[in-house]
Order: sequence, then structure tokens, then C-alpha cells
Amino acid sequence: MLALGGWVFLVIAAQVDESPQPGEGAQAYVLRLAQSKAQDVATRAGASDVVIAADTTVVDGGDILGKPADPLEAETMLRRLRGKTHPVFTALAVLRVSDGALLTDRCVTDVPMREYSDAEMAAYIASGDPLDKAGAYAIQHTGFKPVDGLQGCYANVMGLPLCHLTRTLARLEIHPRTNLPQRCQDELHYDCPVFSRVLNSKNQG
Repeated sequence: MLALGGWVFLVIAAQVDESPQPGEGAQAYVLRLAQSKAQDVATRAGASDVVIAADTTVVDGGDILGKPADPLEAETMLRRLRGKTHPVFTALAVLRVSDGALLTDRCVTDVPMREYSDAEMAAYIASGDPLDKAGAYAIQHTGFKPVDGLQGCYANVMGLPLCHLTRTLARLEIHPRTNLPQRCQDELHYDCPVFSRVLNSKNQG
């Protein structure tokens, strides 16, 4: 997804504990993890680098749904999400190594899940795809297609809200080398109803 902006980048895995803290809400949780990831990677980045980190979580009834530990937990998550709308939260942290400047942004998307059948759910779980996904699903999975009628940021549900990232990087005078909103919509086959509002707003969300 980051490549859609035409940027040159290197992927460095962050080493952070992703366990929620007692009483920690979803928005505070993803913000803390995004900042922690950026700060961890900055210790291994070059002095002229800018670190981009993100963290995404699925929430249902106030509960943070991380990556399922096994197929049984994946089934539990998919059953509780089926036929309901839930929020997906992503926090971004952009850290300029040279001076330690740290900028953050956040995105929330309401995700309406369709009434997939038990058989569809079982086949999807058997594929193994849910086991490394928050909430046990990938919105972009072409076989399962768990979401129906989305009206928010599709890229956010995949884990990287590109328009939010664009407006954050612009504060550091870093801009995409492509028409990123159009590239994103073309790549995701999604007519985004919110990109203009996001790019023209200075408010997080």
C-alpha cells in the first residue's frame, strides 16, 4: 500500500509488546503501539530517515479483538462480528529521526459485516488467512468478502489509511509522488466517499 505513493522505503519490523494495558481503550491502545513501534524502529534507522508506524485494531462491544490465537478463537471472533457493524481503529506515528519530531494521526472506520454462512466461515478459517488478522478477517479477501456496504476508509481496515498518512507527512514537507487517492481507489476497486474530506481536514479522525 505504501508503494502506491511512489515513495522509496525500507521495511523494518518493530519489536514491541502488543498486549493491551488494564483499562486501556482501543484508541489509546493503537496510539501507544504506533508510537512505540516508531520509537523502536528509530533506534535502528539512519539519521536522515523518517519512520512510519501504524497499528490497527478491531473493536466489538468495547473489546479489542486482536489476532486470533487459533482457529477456534478465529471462529468465535467471526461469529460475534457477523451481521453487525463494528469500528476499526488505526493510529499512525511518523517520527523524523534527525530531530525526534513525532506526529500522530488516527482513523476510524465503521465496518458493516455481512451475514456470511457457517460454511463460508469454516472454509475461510481453513484457509489460514484469519490467523494473522485483527478481528480474524481481511476485508480484501476475494473469496470470503466479509464486508458489505462500507462507506468509510477501506485502506484503514487493511491497516494503513493512506490519506491520513498523506496529510501527516505533508506537515514534514513530504508528499506522494503519485495521485495517491486515485491510485488507492484503483488498487482497491473502491469508490472512496471520504478521501477529499480527510485530505482537506486538519482534524484527526
